[in-house]
Amino acid sequence: MRKRSSHWRGQGLNAFSLAQCVGFAAAPLLICFVFGFSLPANLLAQAGSAQEKADAAVRAQMHNVKYRFTDNIAVQIHWLTGALVPVGNNELPIFDDKNSFRLRIDSGEIAISPADLANLLNSYVFARPNSPLSGISVAVANGRLKLKGELHDKGDIPFESEGVLTPTPDGRLRLHSDKVKALHVPVKGLMDAFGIGVSDFIKSGKVPGVQSEKNDLILDLEQILPPPHIEGKVTTVRIEGNSILQIFGGAGTAPPKLQNASYMSYRGNRLRFGRLTMDDADMVLYDLDPADPLDFFLDHYKAQVAAGYSKITTNDQLRIYVKDFAKLKSQPKSSAKTKEN
Repeated sequence: MRKRSSHWRGQGLNAFSLAQCVGFAAAPLLICFVFGFSLPANLLAQAGSAQEKADAAVRAQMHNVKYRFTDNIAVQIHWLTGALVPVGNNELPIFDDKNSFRLRIDSGEIAISPADLANLLNSYVFARPNSPLSGISVAVANGRLKLKGELHDKGDIPFESEGVLTPTPDGRLRLHSDKVKALHVPVKGLMDAFGIGVSDFIKSGKVPGVQSEKNDLILDLEQILPPPHIEGKVTTVRIEGNSILQIFGGAGTAPPKLQNASYMSYRGNRLRFGRLTMDDADMVLYDLDPADPLDFFLDHYKAQVAAGYSKITTNDQLRIYVKDFAKLKSQPKSSAKTKEN
C-alpha cells in the first residue's frame, strides 16, 4: 500500500505562515447536457474546463461549526459533506479569495436563526436602493415564520406576512404566506401588497435569487447568500426551537466524526492559503475549545489561527487548532462592507 503524504510548495512553512491558511469554502453548479451530435470546438473546450474544475475539487467535511459570512450573518452547520470546487479562472480553491471557489453540499444539516435571516435579507438580499422591501424583521412562532417590513417602492408602507417554508422540487426555498397585511389591513396576498405582477417582479432583475409565484416568495440559497457561495439541494425544511433547519441531499445520516470535536476537514487535490500551496491536501481545523461550536470567520481566519497552534504529522498532515472568533481578545472588523450579490 502506498504511503499517503501531502506535499507543500511555497515560502515560509515555519510555525507559521499558517496564519495564512484555511477557510470555509464553496463550489460551482455544473450542469451537463448530452447531445446526439458533435459539439463545436469551443463548447468542447468549455466542457473540458468544467471537467477539470470537477477533478480539482477538494473533499470537505464539517461538524458543529458556526460559520460567519459577514459581521452580522452566520449559519450553524450541524454537519456537512461536500467538496470545494474552484470557479472562474482559478485552478484550485484559494482561501484568501472567497470568490475563487464554491462549496458543493452533497448532504448536511444547516440552521439559521430568525435574526441572521433578517440580517441576510436587509443587508444583502434587499440592500439595493431600488429593492421593493426594506426594514425586514423575522420571527418564529408555533412552527411558522412571521415577516414584517416596509414596501419600499410603495412609500414605505408597512406590511406583515405569516406562513411556512418548504423546499421546491429543484431544491430552493418557498415561503408560502397565507396571512398578509399592508397598512395593518388584510390583503389577499403578497402580490396585492406589492402592487405589481408576478412577471414584473421576476423579470425586473431587482433581486437576484428571489422570485415570486402567487402568494409565495422563492429563495435560491446559491444566489442570496454572500460569498463563498454554496451549491446544494434543500430537501427538507423545518422549524426547530428558534432556528430554521435546512436538510441538504435527503434525510441521510451524518458521516462518522473524526472525533468528538468541532472541526472543518479538507482532503485531496490542491489548496492554497497565504503563500503556501498544499498538494494531496489533508488539513483539519479544530476548535481549541471542544465544548462549543467552532466559531469561524473566513474574513479574519488569520487572527484565529495566530491565536491557536498548528501541527504537522509524520505523514505531512496539517492539523490547526484555532480560537473561536468571538473569543479573540480584539475582534477585527471587516475592512469593507458586504458586497451586493
